[in-house]
Amino acid sequence: MGLETPRLDDRTFQDIVTEARRRIALYTPEWTDHNLSDPGITLLELFAWMTDIILYRLNRVPDKNYVKFMELIGMRLQEAEPARAPITFWLSAPQETSVTIPGGTEASTIRVEDETAIVFSTDAPFEIMVPKLQHTLTSSQQSGGRAFQVHPIKRVLGGFEGFDVFASRPPQPGDAMYLGFEEDLSHHILGIELQVDTAEGAGIDPTDPPYLFEVLSVDQEWQRAEVDIDGTLGLNVSGLIRIFLPKMERGSRNNQTAYWVRLRLDPGSRRSYGVSPNIRRVTTTSWGGTTDSTNVQRVRNEILGRSDGTPGQRFYLTHTPIVPREGGEYLYVRIDNDREERWTEVSDFSTSQPDDRHYSLDSGTGEIRMGPALPQRDGSIHSYGAVPPKESFIVMRSYRYGGGQIGNVATGTLNQLRSSIPYVARVSNRQPATGGKDAESLENSKTRVPGYLRSLNRAVTASDFEYLAREATPGMLARVHCLQPPQTTKGEIQVLVIPHIPNLIGFIAPESLNVSSDLRSTVFAYLDERRLLATKLEVLPPAYLWVDTEVRFRASPYYSTEDVRKSIEDRLYAFLNPITGGQDGTGWAFGRDLFVADVMAMLLAIPGVEFIRVVKMFPVGYDKGQFIRGDEMQHIQVPPNGMIVSYHHEVRAE
Repeated sequence: MGLETPRLDDRTFQDIVTEARRRIALYTPEWTDHNLSDPGITLLELFAWMTDIILYRLNRVPDKNYVKFMELIGMRLQEAEPARAPITFWLSAPQETSVTIPGGTEASTIRVEDETAIVFSTDAPFEIMVPKLQHTLTSSQQSGGRAFQVHPIKRVLGGFEGFDVFASRPPQPGDAMYLGFEEDLSHHILGIELQVDTAEGAGIDPTDPPYLFEVLSVDQEWQRAEVDIDGTLGLNVSGLIRIFLPKMERGSRNNQTAYWVRLRLDPGSRRSYGVSPNIRRVTTTSWGGTTDSTNVQRVRNEILGRSDGTPGQRFYLTHTPIVPREGGEYLYVRIDNDREERWTEVSDFSTSQPDDRHYSLDSGTGEIRMGPALPQRDGSIHSYGAVPPKESFIVMRSYRYGGGQIGNVATGTLNQLRSSIPYVARVSNRQPATGGKDAESLENSKTRVPGYLRSLNRAVTASDFEYLAREATPGMLARVHCLQPPQTTKGEIQVLVIPHIPNLIGFIAPESLNVSSDLRSTVFAYLDERRLLATKLEVLPPAYLWVDTEVRFRASPYYSTEDVRKSIEDRLYAFLNPITGGQDGTGWAFGRDLFVADVMAMLLAIPGVEFIRVVKMFPVGYDKGQFIRGDEMQHIQVPPNGMIVSYHHEVRAE
């Protein structure tokens, strides 16, 4: 049975007033007017209010003791996490020279009468470059997609007799046109102006053309690019196509090295061109770019006060909460106009020596504390850290404050540019802001203490690795699973991590499941300091196995067939899900095989399902941006490092 902390005194204000009024007749029987208008009752309520305050503070003593205990074992409340969102800066028109968006540029929501604006600032400078087209190639699927036809760039830019975008006759799915650029145009808005001969586009929908734009991205894989506008009506008329480029990576095609963008006939489309469109001229421009931003505001060179020359001094920053510090955010002591000393932030002063320029910073309260001086057993005084010279100025070079759930704003709400930038017309966030978390409460921290004491900040058991991986990146990991021998080779530890995903409804794109190099490095560095020396550590995502299903059912006559069909589809996506899947809804178990019986049992429990006629399962492979559906299987085997993910579910009523 768990231990329950008792309240030291559970009486309320009204309890105290009632008890005092009952004693009036015993101690002062001549006092007969007990109405609220009586001055004596007013005094009685005043003293009851003061007593209630004392009881409130008395009941806070256990919490204070708990906080002190956490400090003694080295635990701290988790800091507020700022939300993050990519912000797109739109140019008023393409420029002939590059345009730089300075780091710290602020964009915000619209300020309304009863709410202040929510401010985001860019994490780093971003240069919107002028694209320089170096190479233009086309490839034919009839030749296996390996033979390229080169189109001289001078003729492409200047206008000539033209070339077919899709080289096969007739065009085949997979035919592509490649554009190679000199610059890394990652996260740019690329404008492609095409001069097109009128094409026989029979069989295509101009509003939904059967092609897609892709970018050679990380690990030399092609990643799809989002189309903003397509003024060519499916390459039927001359016009502007504007696309949002993802992360790009330099690669080689036809022995030509460049940053590549390609226009490819979609193999998944059921319609295609009868005759390939003919391109006479290609012009490329930049219309803007997208850069990462954080829900913080920056303060520079804030003077905190003067030193009085004593140990253990405390100063306070004006704004809170403070987000984790980065390079260039530190405290310095200005001794005079020509001399400054940079100080270093530490978590505690246990190892600080008298000459160490150390300070600690409480992110929640903004308190900056200098090292104390304590008497020793021999009567001497030991200083845990240096003392700033008397009358010197204490200055915080820079810090950022903000964070919390309030920063998780919706798409399109960050549309106010707070400082003017030449040639920038507007800003917007095309994705919602995510990751904002409030500072940890004391009640929540109490649930972490047992795990902290069990691991003792050392990774030995599988549960230790899982607990510490979450501690390294609070709120950023949805699930963690540790594999140890005999599931791995001797001496090897694999920590499988699944990142937090904002939208878990429906199909989850492979890009959303990728673990960024920064996230992986953070987890690895934290665990590497705490692992046993004889172990080999790896931090990586699970081996995802996509699953496609076909379901035939009959609905109960008392339910809407369409509503039941939608419920089945939603339940399939939720059940075969790495985060919400499984029987208990906490995520599909790592390494657990999938059987048709699992799906059947889950579907029969859905209200409105009279019976299930057919359930078919198909494994779906994913390689280099392509999904490949396999043969029907009754049992899909999952390796120890594997994880089930939904691909597509076709649900039909009988």
